[in-house]
Amino acid sequence: DEYNQTHNVLSIYKNFITEKLDEKLEVSKPDKIDLLNRSIRYFKENEQFNLDEFSNVVLDNPVAIQEWKDYKQHYEQESGNEIGDSFSINNAAVKKQARTYKSVLKLDKNFHIYIHGNRDLIEKGFDDAVKMSYYKVYFNEEQ
Repeated sequence: DEYNQTHNVLSIYKNFITEKLDEKLEVSKPDKIDLLNRSIRYFKENEQFNLDEFSNVVLDNPVAIQEWKDYKQHYEQESGNEIGDSFSINNAAVKKQARTYKSVLKLDKNFHIYIHGNRDLIEKGFDDAVKMSYYKVYFNEEQ
């Protein structure tokens, strides 16, 4: 049914992003969070899931797209649970899965940065003088 299809795709996609994608591509933690946020946005903004459209819109990288499709196919073979390439999206499943998607960047024990929007507004760097990594965050107003 559409609830299980929606739930399964979001669950499998989350595992793919958090555990598998960086085996083939170098993906930063903020980029992973952005990919997860983009997937939730896709499911919230569309009534119908289409594997090719989802892959192109959310991943937007030929290597990542192929890895994702292979990962999904491998899951289906291992679990015996086939997920359609096209189905109606169930909003209750999206809402439930969205709660499990982490959009928090944890830095040492000092800071938590919540990333909900534009990935381009955060940059990572390394300061040779203090021998530490840093993030630069751009914003318009502080609240």
